[in-house]
Order: sequence, then structure tokens, then C-alpha cells
Amino acid sequence: MSLLAARLTPLYVSENHMTSVFHQQGSRPPVRGHLLYVSISVTLTTHNVQLWFVFPCPEKDVNGDTLWVWCFPSVASDLRKVLLSKCCLTQDARDFHTFVFGQFCRTWYYITTVEVQEPTALNKVQRPEALPQLKQGKASVQLLYIIFRVLFCSCLPFSPFKVTHFSIVVTAKDFNPEKYAALSRILCRMYIKHGSPVKMMEAYVTVLTKGMCQSDENGSFLIKDYDVRKAYLAGSVKDVVSQFGMETIILYTALMLKKRIIVHHPRIEALLEFTRVLPTLTWHRKDWSILHPYVHLSDPELEDLKKCPGYVAGFVDPEVSNRLDLFDVYVNLPDGVITVSQSAKESMAMGKLHKDIGHLIVQSAEDAERSDSQVIKDISVKTKEILANLMALADKCEDSKITLEGLKQHHFPPATENFLFHLAAAEQLLRI
Repeated sequence: MSLLAARLTPLYVSENHMTSVFHQQGSRPPVRGHLLYVSISVTLTTHNVQLWFVFPCPEKDVNGDTLWVWCFPSVASDLRKVLLSKCCLTQDARDFHTFVFGQFCRTWYYITTVEVQEPTALNKVQRPEALPQLKQGKASVQLLYIIFRVLFCSCLPFSPFKVTHFSIVVTAKDFNPEKYAALSRILCRMYIKHGSPVKMMEAYVTVLTKGMCQSDENGSFLIKDYDVRKAYLAGSVKDVVSQFGMETIILYTALMLKKRIIVHHPRIEALLEFTRVLPTLTWHRKDWSILHPYVHLSDPELEDLKKCPGYVAGFVDPEVSNRLDLFDVYVNLPDGVITVSQSAKESMAMGKLHKDIGHLIVQSAEDAERSDSQVIKDISVKTKEILANLMALADKCEDSKITLEGLKQHHFPPATENFLFHLAAAEQLLRI
């Protein structure tokens, strides 16, 4: 393991006392209430693998203020705004979500929120209300004062406040909610016990270097216990088929053709559970980068979403149903209704092939003796059969690329020909 870079960057404290004390980038983050924000950026490389985690801890106190108090390493401003919008501590609604996850700019975020109920070290956390006014020209003294207080928990004259809730955010490049939920739970217990992010950093370094962290009091975590395949199979495809029956073929077709699927449900937990299953319908790709399970109707998030040619995106805002520019297929999850947009109806036209696939999916899912993984395998076998036939057609064409004229020579039914044509385009087998 090598330490490539390390820096301390105190950004600001109470807007009444020491604003913009020291900031290498020359700009000041937005202030909400009173906030002491210290960013420690450290880049670690081990075994030629670079891991980047973020531990921001937005805290809410009894006054209702939400304070972003810790971050490792620094977070880009766009990502930080998105993370704060996902954190239930900053939302006006009273909904409390213990764990949510999503994707923004190809970075996965996992947010765990905890309510602090019993007396803990967090009750002793100090708010920088009574920070003495230091004279101008003493920036170096101010800087050391802040760092010393935050990192080493000295007993300087700060007025106490009680933390009622806090969130820990972990960002990573891989999709594995169960892995990062388990890690976050351990980090949360450490933060509650010690009231300091230092112990969290120790656990992070241990995970980074040893692939594990163990504690009799806070539990244990082993990376090897969380294979990505388990994350892919964690949802229930049988539940999806149970809800939509033969209409599941619409979802299957949309995924095969890399269409834009929007799913709406007012409960974020229902969105996360449902949307994460859909990529299993195209198991041959094993591509969860198409999944955006928790999206708001904000410009940065929508701009990021529109960069994807096809996706599965979840929204809690019912207004998304009016955004026809965002979807080819709209799933109203509470009502169990799937709608194909007018612009996608031609490419999504159904025929006998779709009916046969739909029956296979339903029969497999309704078999009580078959597990979810077996249902996924049944669908995958049928998919590979279709793709093999498509490849055989491509092999007969010039440059192994299919043309519409070549498809017409086989006299397929119109719906089948249409599906194979658009599937060839999705699989990059179409000559343009």
C-alpha cells in the first residue's frame, strides 16, 4: 500500500465568526446553519486497485439544522448536492429511510440514516456557537484551532448540542447494496459509540488493506462475503411476474431493445426493490449500469440520465408521468399499469414470438418449485437462443451485419421481423 497524497482542507465554520478561513479552491460552499466542514483527501493504492469511498455525515440536531460535518475524500459539488437531496435529513417530508442507494455520473452512492435514541457520545458533540473571535491576520492560528478541535476532540469552549439523526454515505464504483449496507451499519455503530469519524477511518483503512474489519462490539465485515452475483440476484423476479403477469413481456422487450423505462412509486423502498430486479431479465448482459433506482426531477440528475441510451429509472414524484421526453415505457407501480409511449409503439409491437416468451416467463415464475435464480436461468436460455439465431442471420450477411433487406428475405412475421431488426441495432449487429 502506498500513500500517494494527503491534505487537510478546512473550508469554513460559523458564518458569524470565521467565514472562508482557508479554502484551496478559492470558493466558499453554501452555508446552512452553522457548519464546520473539514475535508481530508487521501489517495491510497493497494495491489494496483484504487478504491474511493466517501464518508459524509450530515447531522440533524434538535434545532432542525442539518450539518455536513465530515467528508473523506472531498466530494464534487454536483455530487454533494445530489447526495444531500437523497438524504432524508434534508427533506421537508417526515419520511425516514434507513437505507437508500442510487447512481449519479457512474458513481454508486449508499446512504444509511440512523436515529440517535439513547445517550451516546454524539450527545457530547459540540456546535461551534461560542468560538471566540480571533483577530485578523491569525488565519494560521484559526486553522490549527479548527483542526485540533475536530480531529482530536479537545475541550475547547463550544456550546453543546444534541444530535438526533445522522447519515453516512459511501460511494463506490460497483453495485452491491448489501455489501455497503453492512459496512455502513458498522460505521454507524462506531460513530454512535465514539462520536468521532476517526474510528470510521480506521475501519475504512482496514477494509481497504485487509478486505475486512472486525469488532466484538460493532460486528464484522468481510468483502469476500458479498459477491456481486449475489447482489444481482437479491431481488425477486417472481414477484415482478406475479404483479404483471403476461405484461412482463413488455418489460423484457424494452430491456432487450435498450429502451428507457421509468418506474414510479411514492415509496422509495418499493422503487429500490422493484427496479433492481429488472436487469435480471437480460441476464446475458449483466449490466446494472442501466439502473438508476432513485432519481429526482432536477436538472443535474436528468442531464446525467439522458446521457444513457437505455435505462431503468425510479421516481417518487408522480409528475414524471408528464415527462414524455424521459421514457419509452412507463410503469405505474402502485396501480400495476405499464404504458408504452406513442413514439416507442412501432419498435415495441408484439407478435407470436413475444407471446411465446411471455408464456415461458409466466409458467416458470408460477412454478412453486423453481427459485428466482432458476426463473432467471430459464429466461436467459430463451434469450441466448434468440441471440444465437440472430448471430446466425448476421453471419450470412456481409461484414456479419444484418440489414432490413436481409431480414425480409427470411419472410418472418412482421412483428418478429421488426423485433429482430431493433434487437440487431441494440446488439450492434445492424449495418447502418
